[in-house]
Amino acid sequence: MALSNNHLVIMAGGVGSRFWPMSTEDYPKQFIDVLGVGRSLLQLTFDRFSGICAPEHIWILTNQKYADIVRRQLPEVPAENVLCEPCRRNTAPCIAYASWRIKASDPHANIVVAPSDHIVMDVPEFKRVITQCLAFCSESDAMLTLGMKPTRPETGYGYIQADLGSSSVRNKEIFRVDSFREKPDLETAQQYIQNRNYFWNAGIFIWNVRTIVNAYRMYQPTLAKLFEDISGVYGTPEEQAVLDSRYPECENISVDYAIMEKAEEMFVCPADFGWSDLGTWGSLLAQTKHDMHGNSVIGPNISVFDTKNCIIHATEEKKVVVQGLDGYIVAEKDNALLICKLSEEQKIKQYSEETK
Repeated sequence: MALSNNHLVIMAGGVGSRFWPMSTEDYPKQFIDVLGVGRSLLQLTFDRFSGICAPEHIWILTNQKYADIVRRQLPEVPAENVLCEPCRRNTAPCIAYASWRIKASDPHANIVVAPSDHIVMDVPEFKRVITQCLAFCSESDAMLTLGMKPTRPETGYGYIQADLGSSSVRNKEIFRVDSFREKPDLETAQQYIQNRNYFWNAGIFIWNVRTIVNAYRMYQPTLAKLFEDISGVYGTPEEQAVLDSRYPECENISVDYAIMEKAEEMFVCPADFGWSDLGTWGSLLAQTKHDMHGNSVIGPNISVFDTKNCIIHATEEKKVVVQGLDGYIVAEKDNALLICKLSEEQKIKQYSEETK
């Protein structure tokens, strides 16, 4: 598919600090080399779209405090494509801003919206799926989301219920959405897995710019009017100042509630390319390579003995030796060391605040 009208919006404004001590509120996980491959999660997201979207058609939505980090990590992206929210208002306002901003320069744009802090293990399959989804949306008024084929009854994700009875005429891998479901309890999640027509909601969306702008006009007219009113400043030196003034007026609402759950032409493409949102140390352990004892070791000089089911992340130390642990997180960064049971990692936020 031609690159000329393909655009990518990467949402990189989150404050995720669950990977403390690697990530903090001032330097959240999307800017960290979580996998120990020499590229941050943001950079890996950018890399996945090579050959699909040209760098000048890649837009980074972030908070003003992270703008300099984004520009350092992605010098290939034009500086004016780093769109800075003056305050956090959830995903519906930031996606609306990006949509109107792109529309001003390319009224025929096809857009992918993707989070900056997820991982994908099978990049060729990811590219295949994204390319066919862009083609699907370029030829219709449909809005499309990706549904990850679940591998376990996960209670930390929202779900998409698909109508698998009949696929789209134009693409046999795409189906209508029956409903979006909130994060379930374990019993409900187990039922979803058994039914086989429920998929994890990855928060990756594909649409044509005309389609998403019209959806905002229909379902969120107040938001739509705000970004229409300031359309004369897009791409000018006045853009940031005007946005700073008007953006706080936006309702704090997710795009799922604002648009997705209301839209009539909503489709899902079930996909399986080794996806994770890396919300926890446990999810990192699940997605990375293990030794024969279930340990995931990320760092250049780490030795483990009598140790199993651990995630060990130490990329800065000259030598790390771990002995006798089972089911632990061991992580270091900037003179801070974390040793914590995986089963109790929900306490990490408390630990990090106590060390400030």
